[in-house]
Amino acid sequence: MSHMAEMPETVTTVAALRARIAKVRAAGARIGLVPTMGALHEGHLSLVRETRARCGATVVSIFVNPAQFAPHEDFARYPRTFESDCAKLAGLADLVFAPSVGEMYPEGFATRIEIGGPALGLESDFRPRFFSGVATVVAKLLIAAMPDEATFGEKDYQQLLVIRRLVADLGLPIEIAAGETVREADGLALSSRNAYLSPQERKTAARLNIVLREVVKRVQHGASIASAESFGCNALLSHGFGSVDYVAVRDAETLAPIEALEHPARVLAAARVGTTRLIDNTAV
Repeated sequence: MSHMAEMPETVTTVAALRARIAKVRAAGARIGLVPTMGALHEGHLSLVRETRARCGATVVSIFVNPAQFAPHEDFARYPRTFESDCAKLAGLADLVFAPSVGEMYPEGFATRIEIGGPALGLESDFRPRFFSGVATVVAKLLIAAMPDEATFGEKDYQQLLVIRRLVADLGLPIEIAAGETVREADGLALSSRNAYLSPQERKTAARLNIVLREVVKRVQHGASIASAESFGCNALLSHGFGSVDYVAVRDAETLAPIEALEHPARVLAAARVGTTRLIDNTAV
């Protein structure tokens, strides 16, 4: 009989989470947290594996955070697959924290964290409340768990920098680790929203990463930043993307606009295929 990997224990309240973590901490283990919105795929699991390799105890939070969705966005239809998420975490995570909306935002909740710096521009131009919603929930998760480290994927590169800024500014003694973007064979970054794509849209989506790599090549070969960005936008439209929110080459540390390649840079993009909005980025 095959041995089933052990299912992680699930807690649904901050009090229960803290009680479990206190026990583990008393035993001297390093604690790692991987915050997710569920609908777990290999991208998430790679973050959990990396965390597990560095930490004695791995906590995965699963919470679809209403504060980061605008009224017209996909909060209601965002994939929720809790049972299969837990099954995927068997043998990988020690603890799953799955709070209700009421646990995270009890009646009368009236606080939001606003972030400048790396949160300005790009995603914020199209999703103005997004990073405030992300920063607020991540701060709550970090304060609830107080892990030694928390791991976030580079696919959401701007979010990663926003969270690093948040932790530095609030003085939270938590290391923010970055996990590399996991891709399909054709280069499409794994995302829970890929489930929305029709077969034809899925083919179009694969061009996003290819175009970003071409933008990188142009910049490295001396093209101006502006011309490389506008090439990227036009290339995506000609490959069948319905609209392009941005293709931007930015400073990799601050996301400030740059005129030339003097420091490490990052090219970031957001574009729509059908009704699905995809984001991706790559190092320059």
